[in-house]
Amino acid sequence: MATYLYRMGKFAYRRKGVVLAAWLALLILMGVGAATLSGPTKDTFSIPGTPAQQAQDLMAERFPEAAGSDPMSALGARYVFAAPDGQTLDSPENQAAMDEVLAQVRQIDQVQDVAKAEPTEAGPPGALVNPVVADAQLTAMAEGQAQEQGSPAEVAVDNARALSPLNEDKTVGYVQVPFDGDFSDVTSELKDEVTAAADVARDAGLTVQISGSVAQDAEMPGGTAELIGLAVAAVVLILTFGSLVAAGLPLLTAIIGISIGSLGITVATGFMDLGSMTPTLAIMIGLAVAIDYSLFIVSRFKHELTVTQDRAEAAGRAVGTAGSAVVFAGLTVIIALLALRVVGIPFLTDMGLAAAFTVFIAVLIAITLLPGILGLFGRKAFAGKVPFLPQRDLEDDAEGGKKNIALRYAEAVVRRPLVPLIAGVLLLVLVALPASALRLALPTEATGDPATSSRQAYDLVEEGFGPGKNGPLLVVADARDANLPAEEAFGEVVGLISAEDDVLNAQIVAVNEAGDTAQIMVTPRSGPSEQGTMDLVDSIRGAEAELAESTGVSFGVTGQTAMELDVSERLLDALVPYLAVVVGLAFILLLLVFRSILVPLTAALGFLLSIVATFGATVAIFQEGWGGLIANPQPIVSFMPIFLIGVVFGLAMDYQVFLVTRMREEYVHGASAKKAVAIGFNHGARVVSAAAVIMISVFAAFIFESNALIKSMGFALAAAVFFDAFIVRMVIIPSVMAFLGDKAWWLPKWLDKILPNVDIEGEKLRQLLPEEERKEEVAVGSPG
Repeated sequence: MATYLYRMGKFAYRRKGVVLAAWLALLILMGVGAATLSGPTKDTFSIPGTPAQQAQDLMAERFPEAAGSDPMSALGARYVFAAPDGQTLDSPENQAAMDEVLAQVRQIDQVQDVAKAEPTEAGPPGALVNPVVADAQLTAMAEGQAQEQGSPAEVAVDNARALSPLNEDKTVGYVQVPFDGDFSDVTSELKDEVTAAADVARDAGLTVQISGSVAQDAEMPGGTAELIGLAVAAVVLILTFGSLVAAGLPLLTAIIGISIGSLGITVATGFMDLGSMTPTLAIMIGLAVAIDYSLFIVSRFKHELTVTQDRAEAAGRAVGTAGSAVVFAGLTVIIALLALRVVGIPFLTDMGLAAAFTVFIAVLIAITLLPGILGLFGRKAFAGKVPFLPQRDLEDDAEGGKKNIALRYAEAVVRRPLVPLIAGVLLLVLVALPASALRLALPTEATGDPATSSRQAYDLVEEGFGPGKNGPLLVVADARDANLPAEEAFGEVVGLISAEDDVLNAQIVAVNEAGDTAQIMVTPRSGPSEQGTMDLVDSIRGAEAELAESTGVSFGVTGQTAMELDVSERLLDALVPYLAVVVGLAFILLLLVFRSILVPLTAALGFLLSIVATFGATVAIFQEGWGGLIANPQPIVSFMPIFLIGVVFGLAMDYQVFLVTRMREEYVHGASAKKAVAIGFNHGARVVSAAAVIMISVFAAFIFESNALIKSMGFALAAAVFFDAFIVRMVIIPSVMAFLGDKAWWLPKWLDKILPNVDIEGEKLRQLLPEEERKEEVAVGSPG
């Protein structure tokens, strides 16, 4: 591989015009495609095959008039009204104020026609009325039905109360407004209209908060994080190279890379349903790896210039050596991200594909566009010297004839490897302890920022009605194969559910035309994300088999709360298998690279340590609220841990490859095992340190975004890079390698014969160099 990359780098340097023109054409093509082919993003979290989705599919089949009303993607807004202190909503003044709000809501074009019917008309169910009127209508209807059916009046009143949009004290009420379209139809103008309609009631003294998909506050990143990350990266690169031009090269290639990547993802929205957070996460990862990959090659290019005067030759060698590590490191990230597909979750698969695409572009740019740009700058590649900053060869062994800090540190670790090994492991284990309390949930109004109107609306409903009102469950009962009349079968289901301790109310709210399927609304006593509701869903589902066997009636639990619980449970269940796949993959790939059993094993175990430590730190700060750094601690977003594993796996292998391949080079070329650790660490440590600081800065910049997922993901990735680069790869791994000595490179002879030689160290490339150049390399201390 090193030989092919050497030729590619040399070609790109010499034929810079062709290479630069090709990348410019690709950038323009992506821009045109994004402008003409892009489509809307869709934030849906359904998972095919889950119990809730199966119940939802059954409801869509038996209630065709409700087809398309997926609770996870239904478009609507909820106006929540609260009376001033000492007043109730049923006063004439407060009712008039609410009626005026609804009159303005009816003027919004996208409000469904059924909701626009005037309250004085008999019109279809769904006409907008204020909560007081709706409460009276429901109560009168329930009492009338009780008299007709001869059922207890108190039961009918309780059922009406459970459905009523007005609380018992008449101090809090709400109106649900359905809208036509989907999330792509929600514009800033529509949000302004929805918000402005509430001003009349607010002027009259009522508290009005708005929740629902139409009224969600815009929290998506606006590019600030990327700018902060680039700024910090620029400072680190300037300090690293002491040259403005050299510092700008990784930034330039990274900007081109994420531009092509983000435009490509925008094009994909015209053909796929991608979430609004997908491009941001892809850019976050693509930006970090693009800068790092270019940094590795530019630093190696600078080192090669001390060996040869032929700049094209130096570019070829840089791409052939450091570029080999870049390709392998990028491949590990891509494979880990693509492996998210095995989890079987569509939106997670899309995120992995998008991020893998940006990493793929970053690798291609590093090994083709970067040497072309180096050829464009020629002898000016390290121009723009910054005063007071030395222009050092980061891979040199000495500074001013003395051993540098990295070499002295490595020699100290080699002398007493057990001390740093035990200290590093203990530190990560302690940081990982809070991970035992990990709880997962999807982003909802319940987990939103308390300062937003949607979260305040949620809190008002909880205070006025109880926590279960915000997350009712919907049970779909199928009596088609029942051995008793359908009405009795539905009654059996209602009775079974009502017997559960956490059920406040259960009642039939709809029966299909055939009379064989019913919708049963269940109001829990606990909130949507509380453990009591999760246990209730499990308990109801657990009772289904016995009832189905005795009566022939089957049922399933669906609704937004049940769907969110199923998504979180599926993700949590997939966490360990996916981790096993990734760790197994890491072992196989590193076995090919290092031709050793113990090196891949220690690398994989180090990866596990950095992952659990990252989980521990993230849980402590974002879930438990340690240190008061987060104003609104909430469960960790369900899909973050799996996505984090995929990304961190690749990043961990980046640093493992760049550091340990240098150790292997020295060992293969005759150095003792311990000396190889010290020299190899010295050659790679400063470059890896600069790369890790850059990556940490890029990720950490996203902590300042308002979106909870992006904030927590930025922190987790920054923490993961810190733990893996500075503790695992620079403390634990050198200690383990020194402790194992020659045994670290042991490989059974039979396995050595069948393993392909990927030549990550560029040994075959060394054999291609002229004899005099190899002698010159040895003279100047080149690692190969």
